Amino acid sequence: MKIAIISSSVRANRDGARVALFTKNILETKNWETTLLDPMELDFPLLTLMFKQMTNPEEKYKTVHKILDEADGFVLVTAEYNHSVPPALKNLLDYYREEYYWKPSGIISYSSGPFGGVRATEHLRNICAELKCLAIPTSLPISKVHESINEDGTSVSGDYERRAKKFLDEFEWYLEALKNQRDKKKPY
Repeated sequence: MKIAIISSSVRANRDGARVALFTKNILETKNWETTLLDPMELDFPLLTLMFKQMTNPEEKYKTVHKILDEADGFVLVTAEYNHSVPPALKNLLDYYREEYYWKPSGIISYSSGPFGGVRATEHLRNICAELKCLAIPTSLPISKVHESINEDGTSVSGDYERRAKKFLDEFEWYLEALKNQRDKKKPY
């Protein structure tokens, strides 16, 4: 399976890079091929034209299109800003549309507080529904991220790797189920 990891934060001193690395590490335990899309590295400006509306898109837009189009599913790594998703994540998602259709998404959220970004997860579920990339029921919130995840993408106590098992198993079920249905026939 090919999985696109889409991270969210472009803030200075961001914790998102370590959570994205953690995500890559746990996904690769399933032997899935992963690609990380980092809005800080991509440096997409505020959306004025979707990819499909561009007449001569820059190579970076074509590269992301190809990654999303070929992906079997997505894992969205989101911080929580003011009870919602970071604007860089929303901006990156909005550049594309059909590339997401009929593929599952898993949400890993994080925050510096005790709730692990669960309010951002709820907003992101609605965005995923509109993009027709079903968010799986189980999410993986990471609380007190600065104390929980090391720079190398491992959890301090090993707890989050253990907690990820249910998330990964459920994501795998949806990956297989939706791939099977896409291979038969897409709804439209």
